[in-house]
Parts: sequence; structure tokens; C-alpha cells
Amino acid sequence: MLMRKLVFPVLLIALGFAGSAFAQETLVDMIKTGCETEIKTYCSQVTPGEKRMLACFYAHEDKLSVQCAHTLYQASETLKAAVLALNYVAAECQNDVITHCADITMGEGRIVECLQAKAEKVSPECKGAMTDDFK
Repeated sequence: MLMRKLVFPVLLIALGFAGSAFAQETLVDMIKTGCETEIKTYCSQVTPGEKRMLACFYAHEDKLSVQCAHTLYQASETLKAAVLALNYVAAECQNDVITHCADITMGEGRIVECLQAKAEKVSPECKGAMTDDFK
């Protein structure tokens, strides 16, 4: 029950709304490896996408191995840390984005590329946020 309350809502975001394709692939690969047995045993007929795999894990929650449950927890913690870091950088760089990169379409790292290209004009707070180590 505790796992459902903590892990599954965060994984909904990871498997459904992750902003970075790289981050999403990494989390998906982590889950594929850590829950390989469960995927083969309970979810082999599930077509990935649109949170169907997550629904399968949820439906078989009481049968998940410790390894799979731990992997799902680790994936949720990784995503949580990434979201916190992203929120921090977004807050610190908001004015710089508006001032220097307003004409850039968001997505696929274009805003970060813009801020890096205009590094000499970017505020010290934004520069610091983009170089902080969030591990």
C-alpha cells in the first residue's frame, strides 16, 4: 500500500510525461532491466505506451519481486530529483530565458543551448544553477 502511494504517482510522470527523451529512456531501460521477470510473466501482452505498462505493474503490485519494487522506487527517486533540479534551474533562470531566449521554442534542450550560447549575458544565479551538481 505504501509503495502505491509513493512510487506509482511519480512513475506516472516518468512513463507518461518525462520532459527529456534521454531521461525517459534511461528510466524505461532501468525498469525494463529491474523488472524483466515481471514484464515477461505478467505484462508480456501489454503494448507499451500510454501508461499501460504502469497499469500492469499496478495490477500485479502484490506479486512484484523485491528487485522490481526496488527498481520502481529507484526510478521514482531519480525522477523526483530530476524534477526538483529542473524546477530550481527554471526558477533561477526564468528572467534570463525571458530576456535572452524568448524567441526559442521550448523542448529538446533548446533553451539550455540558448542560455549556454549567451553565457556572457546570463545572470550569475542562472549560471550557478545550471552548473550545480544535483546528485
